[in-house]
Amino acid sequence: MERNVTLTFSEEQAELLEVAQNFCRDKSPVPTVRKLIEDELGYDPAVWQEMIALGWLGIAVPEEFGGVGLSMAEVVPVVEQMSRRLMGGPFVPTTLAAQALLAGGTEAQKSRILPEICAGKAATLALTEPHADWDLTHIEAKAVEEGGKLKLSGTKIFVVDAASAEWIIASVMKDGKPALVIIEKAALPEGALRREVVADETRRSFRLELDGVEVPADALLDTSRTSETLAHIDLASSLLLSAEACGAAASCVDYTVEYLKTRKQFGKLIGSYQSLKHPTVDALVAYETARSHLYNAACTFGQQGEGEIAVRMAKSESSDALSFAADRAIQFHGGFGFTYECDAQLYRRRGMWCEYLHGDGPYQRAKLADLLF
Repeated sequence: MERNVTLTFSEEQAELLEVAQNFCRDKSPVPTVRKLIEDELGYDPAVWQEMIALGWLGIAVPEEFGGVGLSMAEVVPVVEQMSRRLMGGPFVPTTLAAQALLAGGTEAQKSRILPEICAGKAATLALTEPHADWDLTHIEAKAVEEGGKLKLSGTKIFVVDAASAEWIIASVMKDGKPALVIIEKAALPEGALRREVVADETRRSFRLELDGVEVPADALLDTSRTSETLAHIDLASSLLLSAEACGAAASCVDYTVEYLKTRKQFGKLIGSYQSLKHPTVDALVAYETARSHLYNAACTFGQQGEGEIAVRMAKSESSDALSFAADRAIQFHGGFGFTYECDAQLYRRRGMWCEYLHGDGPYQRAKLADLLF
């Protein structure tokens, strides 16, 4: 396959990167992150309102629906900087829910919900089930139409920030085919959501029981576009997970280097030892490589064929880069590194989340083999 891609960094991306860098640094220092881990909501509502005021929820939403009218490429630097500071909140799931509506929603659904999302109401996706298959078309939840309503059944897991969401877009099987349905918050019976324990404690993940949930028949997204919508969500999610992994990897490298420059052993700074210097350089090179793939994916996202290849490369490289950088950070901090008080632990947990959602490195490389050869 002949590849001729010009990697560009747009003016909008540069501006958003600078704003996000300063905002996340000021609003999400590590002590605040650790404090919010113990908070039921998991994020600061005041900071969320500031993000709304910055217009971030509408970055990739067309102006006709109240958005800024840019693209997923401009969302990437924001998510990268949020993850660099481990900032919590429903920004990513809401952005992905908006993408689902843009890709497969009816005009009525887009006109009704997207302006409210841009104005600050959160949304999320419910696509993963207990079988944990990364193929989003492997769906066991069901929707049965009776009397103008859809009766839902089944279980969804890893529904991020579901307690904060006004809408949950869930995948179901209807008439033997995959479909997507919008569930209003008010339609959920008591006990339908149950908090999950996940490795990344900065997240708020929920198990959603669909049994007993009923929604209007017009809550279905356009069934003729379900396959395309699920494919779009898969790539959009992978792109943002890559951005999160790159941001976290950068912090791991910085955290390690700072320690190597201050910790002394046998009267020498430990950063002077080759056994620590060389792996740290390897971690930096892996991060820079992953970040190049990330912005290549952002640049080509939406291009048929080329975009999917770039996103899967970015997902594979970023997952591996964060895993290596976080492991080295833990190891080089010695005994302290293996305690919960070491910040590298938080980034290693973030790495587990980013790697295993929507496919780890081997899975992505297997997909790439089919695309490239």
